[in-house]
Order: sequence, then C-alpha cells, then structure tokens
Amino acid sequence: MSTTGQSNADFLQQHAAAARIGLAGGSALIDRGIRKAQRLIVDDAAGSAWSHAFLIGEQRSDGQWWVLESDLDLRHKQIRLGAQENRLAKYFDAAEWPNLAVLDFGLDAAQTRQVLATALDLLANATRYSLREIVGTLFALAKPSLRERDNLLAREGSLYCSAFVQHCYASAGIRLAAGLATKNTTPHDIARSRLPHRAATLLRQSGASA
Repeated sequence: MSTTGQSNADFLQQHAAAARIGLAGGSALIDRGIRKAQRLIVDDAAGSAWSHAFLIGEQRSDGQWWVLESDLDLRHKQIRLGAQENRLAKYFDAAEWPNLAVLDFGLDAAQTRQVLATALDLLANATRYSLREIVGTLFALAKPSLRERDNLLAREGSLYCSAFVQHCYASAGIRLAAGLATKNTTPHDIARSRLPHRAATLLRQSGASA
C-alpha cells in the first residue's frame, strides 16, 4: 500500500505496532549518500528510496511510540553513535524524512517479545554504530560475491542500522535477507525481503522502493 498525501505523523501512527520495521529515506547528506550507494543493487540510477532502518518498539506511558535503532545522532549538541531509543516523532519531519515505510511480517507474540528483547539487550550493552562496517558493506555492494561472507571490516560489538534490524529478527528465527551476511545487509535489502509481509509506504522522492 503506497500513499503520498499523509503527513509523516499520521502515516507512522496509523501503521505503528510493536516490532514492525520502519524504513526511512532521508534528505541529509549522509542519507543521500547511502541511498545513492545502493544503486549497485537496484535498477534505478537514483539509488534506493531508503537510507535507514529501525524497529518500532512500544507505546509508553507518555502516550508516545518509541523506536529502537542503531544510528548516528549528532543533534542537540549530543553525540550518540550506536544502539539507542528515540520517540517515533523523530521521523515526523517530512523535509528531513521524505520517504517512509512500515513493514509488517506478521510476528506472533513470542517473536515480538524476542525481537524487542534482543534490541533492548543491544541497547544495554552500548552496541556501537560502525562507519567502518558501512565501508565494508560498500565494498561488498561493488563485488556481490562478498555479500554472503562476513563483512571485511567487521568489528565486535558494532551494528549499523539495517544490520541491527536483521540481527534482532534473526534472534527470533527470521532471516529478512537470506543469503546475505548480517553486516552486509542494507536498508534496501530489507525493503525487498522475499518473506511474506505487508508494506505501507509514503514516498515523496525518487529512488527504488523495493
């Protein structure tokens, strides 16, 4: 299901549910670079619609939905590099996040608990966001035979955004991108997962969406 007319807030709140996967395509320089780099695996010169992947967590006592993710957060004079928890409202700005998707893989209650428990464990252990592993994934995009092997620049205790999501789902026995090493998984690989799922998308900028 695809739409263009909703606000980010309305779209995300309509489709939010625990352990669903969120995809975002950002307009910041680093996001545009990640989207463009994925042109090597999509049939679109503009690259992918997606630059970031995250997990939707739970709706808390503050009435807000929260997300679990591995990200680079350089805002508000703070620097957070790695696993973190943020309000879903982080993605409400349409200028900053013109493309959004929510993927529902139909998890049962036990799978939902496992995915979120794994994400929280990564958060508690201060799992880092590794730019080095991003570079390793770029190498693998240029040479597809490397994608099923361990990331050439892998480091212990690190997961970038889509690897974080893949890792959490794998803990519940779900391989979103079969045949790919966890640390060579891109946001677009998750978007085009062959596992049965429902996808709601909000697209405002060009780029392959699946």
